[in-house]
Amino acid sequence: MFTGIVEERGEIATIDTMGDFARLTVRGPLVASDARHGDSIAVNGVCLTVVDVLPEGAFTADVMGETLDRTSLGKLEEGSAVNLERAMAVGARLGGHIVQGHVDATGTVLTRTSADKWEVVRVSLPDRIARYVVEKGSITVDGVSLTVSAVGMDVHGSYFEVSLIPTTLDLTIRGRSPVGTVVNLEVDVIAKYVERLTAFAQEGPRDVAADEPGALGNRAEEQ
Repeated sequence: MFTGIVEERGEIATIDTMGDFARLTVRGPLVASDARHGDSIAVNGVCLTVVDVLPEGAFTADVMGETLDRTSLGKLEEGSAVNLERAMAVGARLGGHIVQGHVDATGTVLTRTSADKWEVVRVSLPDRIARYVVEKGSITVDGVSLTVSAVGMDVHGSYFEVSLIPTTLDLTIRGRSPVGTVVNLEVDVIAKYVERLTAFAQEGPRDVAADEPGALGNRAEEQ
């Protein structure tokens, strides 16, 4: 479980492709400082399992082929900057919102509009998850818990907007993501549970798996 409050902007040191999966070496001295084999660390919002902790302030994690194909992790290169967050400790403050590290879909940065001290970023919103995104609600973009400032539709399809304060621009990779960047999106899990419970209450048990967004991340794949 995560909060969407990025602890560190790390870097992909190496990517070793091994058949249908890849092993990432991620440089992040803060998150690696107390990491152990089997711990969970969110990399751009994807929950990954630590394989090894390296002495130079880095860790390795394996990423399955499906995750590489269906999240932005498949587009990473050596030297890419990434958002990093360790799993939330029990009793810690929940500064963002409940984040699982299971990506529901990807979107694309459509526009960036600078204001006096912040920036408004518009991101495409896939139809399959659009119903979960509401103005003033929460959404996770590449592991960052953000408040939705607007939801709309244009000739290209649905979109949402978030307003980034200077701290977010400075301390996360969102400050460096140009138009066209593919980003990982995770909607609020509470909205998905409410929808499913409502469907059961109205219609009784049914198979709604085809209507629900996929939950991607190594934790999901291992189950």
